[in-house]
Amino acid sequence: MNIVNVVQSNMQVYLNLSQPYEAEFSIYTKKVPDENGLFVMDTLIGGSVGGFLLYIERAPAGLAAIAETAPGHYEVCDFYVVPIFRKNRMGQQFAHQLFTMMPGEWESKQIEGATRAIAFWRRAIGAFTQEQYVEDIYQDPYWGPVTRQSFSTLSS
Repeated sequence: MNIVNVVQSNMQVYLNLSQPYEAEFSIYTKKVPDENGLFVMDTLIGGSVGGFLLYIERAPAGLAAIAETAPGHYEVCDFYVVPIFRKNRMGQQFAHQLFTMMPGEWESKQIEGATRAIAFWRRAIGAFTQEQYVEDIYQDPYWGPVTRQSFSTLSS
């Protein structure tokens, strides 16, 4: 497992992986592809949003977009692991590595209806924090009601 920052030279890999991510969640987001078969992305890399690529044995296996909403405060904006790599808790290991790389206060939100994503984040965050996190239903200005987990990596 190798995690690399998204930079100009690997941005196309990130953009390529973002398409199956957007397609997988289109049932909840109600997005449809454009005339070229591409989904519009909600989160763009740059400014306060950092991008990360997960590689497993040199194959691009996942992506993450993490916003630093204030100094030391992070939000998981996008997170995706290619289905073939969703074994051996690769997604959880990816998330844990990101939490460790950026110590601070964290939030993860899941769109209404995304029960598998909600279950994943409960397991991943619960394992990392020894179940020391807060969960609520948050009224997101863009997505509407979302399940949100808040936690600190400073005490983990």
